[in-house]
Amino acid sequence: MAEHPAYPVGLRLTGRRVVVLGGGQVAQRRLPALIAAGADILLVSPEATPSVEAMADAGEITWERRGYADGDLADAWYALIATSDPEANERASAEAERHRVWCVRSDDADRATAWTPATGHSEGVTVAVLTTDAKGRDPRHTAAIRDAVVEGLRDGTLVAPHHRTRTPGVALVGGGPGDPDLITVRGRRLLAEADVVIADRLGPRDLLAELPPHVEVIDAAKIPYGRFMAQEAINNALIEHAKQGKSVVRLKGGDPYVFGRGMEELQALTEAGVPCTVVPGISSSVSVPGAAGIPVTHRGVAHEFTVVSGHVAPDDERSLVDWPSLAKLTGTLVVLMGVDKIGRIAETLVANGKSPDTPVALIQEGTTAAQRRVDATLATVAETVVAQEVRPPAVIVIGEVVGVGLPAAR
Repeated sequence: MAEHPAYPVGLRLTGRRVVVLGGGQVAQRRLPALIAAGADILLVSPEATPSVEAMADAGEITWERRGYADGDLADAWYALIATSDPEANERASAEAERHRVWCVRSDDADRATAWTPATGHSEGVTVAVLTTDAKGRDPRHTAAIRDAVVEGLRDGTLVAPHHRTRTPGVALVGGGPGDPDLITVRGRRLLAEADVVIADRLGPRDLLAELPPHVEVIDAAKIPYGRFMAQEAINNALIEHAKQGKSVVRLKGGDPYVFGRGMEELQALTEAGVPCTVVPGISSSVSVPGAAGIPVTHRGVAHEFTVVSGHVAPDDERSLVDWPSLAKLTGTLVVLMGVDKIGRIAETLVANGKSPDTPVALIQEGTTAAQRRVDATLATVAETVVAQEVRPPAVIVIGEVVGVGLPAAR
């Protein structure tokens, strides 16, 4: 008989019986999607992987610890046959045929009545890819197509026209430490859908070049302040554009809530009645040290890490940091925005008991092509910053973890 392509269809399995035969790796991969579909799942298998067993312990599936028996598929709507016993697979497949149960076989797709497509999800859309040529069926090829489509939907490079009215508002998006690949999937998608982007200097600037021509990009540092404070002017710009019915993205470096004034902007938008979404970002406090080969914690070296702002010196009356207490900690200290104050910070830590030999690393332009790492100690860091011409933005790591990283990563 001539081979015909499979007919694609979406099964609605909520509350309906699904039988899975075999508790190995195939079941481990397929069960989460069946659970998410709301299926009433019976697993029949003498044994199971730890992950599958955990699903049974959590009550997500019912597990009967035995081999397949005739009649197991009588009340099923859908069956997944994935045992290591070819004879049991053949008998179960024949039963599925008798009862007209859609049946997937992991050992012999050609003898199955259904195939599992390579699937992915993005914002309410399910992408399912099936090959049309049974003889040339290659699961790696279908998975690659699935990945390409889903990634395009997620990062905004594959944008379908919206046939609905978008709700105007603001998204506070954490852009990550600088590398454009380190923004979250949701953040990148919102960027692709924006009408206006108000960007910080420390945001991932390379992403702005990918925006469509109609998107208005505003440099937050160049917003006219006039009689307003800088932050107040930015808040007003966000409110103004959103109230014009536009989708606005406030693109910030790192995470909006880690020294990013994200809460101030959210409060202003809330008071103005403007809907706002907050999209967390990867903080430079952990990602930049990691990119430079430094773990902020390490077994037997540091059991805690503390992140502080160094934008005001320890002896400044505006400082809210308890520097004497920090000097007594044995873990890692990460200082953001502290390049020009690091001399006084080091002096304060040493004066309060920190060893002058404590290692220090300064990572400038972390995660970008211009990244460089400069090492020192608390005793030498002030002169090292001057001699090596270290400039902001830079993340400063203080502690024994500085010596843990591989030299090749520096």
